[in-house]
Amino acid sequence: MAMTTKLIPQFKHQPPEGMHYEVEEHGRNVFSIWSCYDREFDYNLGKPVRCIWGFYDYKKCQFYAPVNSKQIGKPVEFRNTRNYTAMPLKQTPLESAFV
Repeated sequence: MAMTTKLIPQFKHQPPEGMHYEVEEHGRNVFSIWSCYDREFDYNLGKPVRCIWGFYDYKKCQFYAPVNSKQIGKPVEFRNTRNYTAMPLKQTPLESAFV
């Protein structure tokens, strides 16, 4: 059952062009957040194509990076996430000075 990100008021990202977000119950106290492409692809027989953005524990008000679409990873600060993924960037100190 797909829901919108309105269930998570702390989720402030706007979807990239041609995409939207969906939220699903993942487990006890946890939502999974999905990036969904609005285009249809022939190889997928017209089904929506989507990628896991991350996870949100609504009891702890905490976002988590994904290990994969079924496994929750480490906690992340929302300000360190991007609209495509909650996976943290691995940057050198020099790279982080430019961001």
